[in-house]
Amino acid sequence: MDDLDPTERGTAKRDRTARLMRVASLLVAHPDGMRPKDIAERLGMSVRNVYRDLRALEGEVGLPMWSNEGRWGLLDTAFLPPLKLTLSEAMAVFLGARLMVRYADKYDPDLGSAFEKLAANLPETLREHVARSLDVLQDAPLDPDFIDHVRQLTRAWAERRVVEIEYEGAAYEGRAGERSRRTVRPFIIEPSLQTHALYLIGWDEDRDAMRTFKIERIHDVRVTPRGFEPPEGATLERDLRRGWDIIADQPPVEVVLRFSPTVADRVVETVWHPLQRFERSPDGTLLWRSTVSGIIEIRLWILSWGEDVEVLEPSELRTQVRDIHRRALARYGS
Repeated sequence: MDDLDPTERGTAKRDRTARLMRVASLLVAHPDGMRPKDIAERLGMSVRNVYRDLRALEGEVGLPMWSNEGRWGLLDTAFLPPLKLTLSEAMAVFLGARLMVRYADKYDPDLGSAFEKLAANLPETLREHVARSLDVLQDAPLDPDFIDHVRQLTRAWAERRVVEIEYEGAAYEGRAGERSRRTVRPFIIEPSLQTHALYLIGWDEDRDAMRTFKIERIHDVRVTPRGFEPPEGATLERDLRRGWDIIADQPPVEVVLRFSPTVADRVVETVWHPLQRFERSPDGTLLWRSTVSGIIEIRLWILSWGEDVEVLEPSELRTQVRDIHRRALARYGS
């Protein structure tokens, strides 16, 4: 039973935090690593407590540690150098983070910490916006497993290490998704505008193909010691450009749509896809084309235009949209 009063517990917690920071700072100053005995002598600690703090830095704080032949150290990716931003650059970063806050459906302490560090060097007006953004962010629910998975995948991506994950596939047509172990080379972590979720895009070694994994459906992550060579940047960017939102691992499909004159102006004023092309017809309709990765994601966008769009190609997509409208009509009645 804890016999400490709240004040004593708070003091003990601050002391432990300060001690962990001293250990981490010492390791940063010694990139070749240090022996626990030397750390203990330098900081006036017992060797037993040093080992406990080293494990806490790795397990609780999430710092990427290494140990070899009795020496412990921090990987180069543990800390990034401080940013020196102009006001305009800081505003650009702030707006990007604001988008994350608007679309986040979970509290992310790393995003919150990034906001606080950014606010330290901002003018008062922007600092007030940062504070309000943090208030909104902290109202979102906390998911410790999700946070841990994102941190481990980020570490694997930064260090170019293969991961083993337990993944639950999406449920379709009333069938529950199946769980399976997957071995993946993490290429990139991307947020989705449509689902407000984070996705891991990488090479699935078990299926010998690029695949997309929703991080919320990952139930376990293990970072392996095995490294990998990333794909050529041009090849990866080409594949990602074909994706409508996140999915970039489906065969490319040419989509042709006809928009009504009512919405034609609204369609052309936005770049919906980097590969889009369009042409206006004399009757005011708009012919819109693009090559996308599969038809799953673009179908949702097409349906959002209701009766003001007609799918011309491909025939499979035209049939799917037609059948969805028929079922909707049946549900609403005549």
